[in-house]
Amino acid sequence: MSAQRLFIAIDLPDQIAESLAALDPHYRGLIFSAPQQIHLTFAFFPAVEPPTADLLKEKLAAISFRAFFLPVAGLGRFSKKGVPHILWIGVGHAHPHLFQLHKRVNEAALACNLPIEERAWTPHFTIARARGISPALLKSFLKKYRDYDAGMIHVEEFRLYSSELTGAGPIHEVELRVPCCE
Repeated sequence: MSAQRLFIAIDLPDQIAESLAALDPHYRGLIFSAPQQIHLTFAFFPAVEPPTADLLKEKLAAISFRAFFLPVAGLGRFSKKGVPHILWIGVGHAHPHLFQLHKRVNEAALACNLPIEERAWTPHFTIARARGISPALLKSFLKKYRDYDAGMIHVEEFRLYSSELTGAGPIHEVELRVPCCE
């Protein structure tokens, strides 16, 4: 068996994911994510060998956390060299439990000798990718939806996914579900 692309994430309830996908203004150069592809990523690993993947599952399954509520609000963007690249919705001022869970996920990865991001973590749900969109159009869109409030989610689990890249886009498969301890 060969190395897998893996990521650890929190999913959105279908209703909220669909409401975000419905914001799509169908601008040229702004590609909205399918609702089932919208998630908050804790960690991504581009090539994990099977023995390491098994160990990661074991370490993640041992994580204990309490359920918590998380707001899904406020659109923003990430840029590369000043060019808009990612359109996202935030998690308000987040929640201490979210950052604690992120820390535990990173500790599990490090215990498996997997590399973790060294830059500061900005929790968000990616809702679209920008590729050559008019900066004025994107600025107008962001101004209109800057304070968009998609609601509150109850985080009761996180998941480990495998991801296979295909011509039709990535295919994600759940490898492990880690429920809260409540």
